[in-house]
Amino acid sequence: QVQLVESGGGLVQAGGSLRLSCAASGRTLSNYAMAWFRRAPGNEREFVAVINWNGNSAGYADSVKGRFTISRDNAENTVYLQMNSLKREDTAVYYCACRFPGHEPASSPYEYPYWGQGTEVTVSS
Repeated sequence: QVQLVESGGGLVQAGGSLRLSCAASGRTLSNYAMAWFRRAPGNEREFVAVINWNGNSAGYADSVKGRFTISRDNAENTVYLQMNSLKREDTAVYYCACRFPGHEPASSPYEYPYWGQGTEVTVSS
């Protein structure tokens, strides 16, 4: 069983930056593809970014490409999401998730059995 805990959310002005962290316990993450999703009020959960097991491949939603960067530190069992040039439409609860070990990165939330509790990001104008 994998436990994931997100942190780093908060209130930021448009154009600002935040760095989210996702710390894992229960298992080492070195063999897991990891992803970030978000859910804005009234919306469904949507894909944000994904990274493969060793960090040498990543993918992004078009809405965040060029502004967000996903990374990981397997020695620290932590995945990060650096968010720059934040916009009001980035306001959401952000969740990290991981796949079963050895599975390839995916953008569908249904492919991820393990989830954190979420961290809230609010971008003001």
